[in-house]
This record gives sequence, C-alpha cells and structure tokens, in this order.
Amino acid sequence: MNAAAAFFYLFSTCMIASAFMVIAARNPVHSVLFLILAFVNASGLFLLLGAEFLAMILVVVYVGAVAVLFLFVVMMLDVDFAELKQGFLQYLPIGALIGTVVAIELVMVTTGWVSSDASIASAGTPAPDDLSNTAALGRVLYTKHLYFFQAAGLVLLTAMIGAIVLTLSHKPDVKRQVISEQNERDRKTAVELKKVPSRAGV
Repeated sequence: MNAAAAFFYLFSTCMIASAFMVIAARNPVHSVLFLILAFVNASGLFLLLGAEFLAMILVVVYVGAVAVLFLFVVMMLDVDFAELKQGFLQYLPIGALIGTVVAIELVMVTTGWVSSDASIASAGTPAPDDLSNTAALGRVLYTKHLYFFQAAGLVLLTAMIGAIVLTLSHKPDVKRQVISEQNERDRKTAVELKKVPSRAGV
C-alpha cells in the first residue's frame, strides 16, 4: 500500500466517523465540531485528487464561515433542544419512509452504474501540464464563464444587502451617531465649564 492509498483510507474513515457523530452526538456544539472535522477530512480527499482549489474553498468557506457561524448561533441562542425533540416520535414513520426510499435509490444507483469508453472520451479536456488546478479553473471562470461568474456575485451581494436591511432595526430610544452634527460642533457646544466649590465634589 502506497502513501496515497493510506491517506485515502485515513481521511475516508475519519470523515465517515465524524459524519456519523454529527447526527449521533447529543450536544449540538459537539455536532458542529464533528461537522468541521468532516469538512477538513473531505478537503484532504480533494487534495489527494489534485483539486486543491476545491479543498481550500471547503476549508475557507464551509469551515471558516458556515460551520463557525453554526457554532456561534448554537452557543449564543441557547435553544431548548429538549423541547424540539418532543415531536420526534410523531414524525418518525414519515422519516423512516423517506430514509428507506433514499436508501433504495442509492443502492440502485450504485449497482446500476457503469462506465464506458465513450463517456470517458467525451469528458472535458484535462488541464495542461504547465497549469495548476486553480490556475486552469480561474482561466475558465474569467474567460468562458465571466458573465455568469459576475452575475452570481451580484446575486450574492444583493442577498447580503437585503439581509442587512431586513435585520437592521431602528429603535427610537437608541442614541446613534450623526457625523454631520458632530463635525459642525464648536467649542461652545462641545465643552461645558462648571465652577465647582472647593471640597464639594462634582
């Protein structure tokens, strides 16, 4: 067994075990930590496949943003998970039915999957030897799919601005800064001198 195969089995075993612990852990904080571990092992598998861009995106975006956001939300909101689990038995038959259907579909896909020489030949052209995976992907994104890439960025920017506007609540009793009024202040309005008698205090 070479080093690549050993790392593949190591990352795969850790990822499957951590994915199982995500749904088996009783503490939701532990579930999020196991989810981060699963993402890190998945990025290791991407590195073994030569897709270093996907590996870094998985670590930066999912681990650095999404999973950490889940962790802070779970820790700060103090959700009563005992109350949420009270209706578990009510939805158990529907969940078991959906799980059985998904398992049957996975078995059918796994057993019925075949590969042919025609499908391999019609696959996309691999990246040149003088370019890395990230450079080849960047060349495709910023040339052939540039407009779609910019459109996706605009959609995400609009969603971010909309979320900020919807969650920003102006309360009447909260003091807020008005920069123009602060810049127009002079010494008479900014400083107030009071004559305090000696030993009287303020």
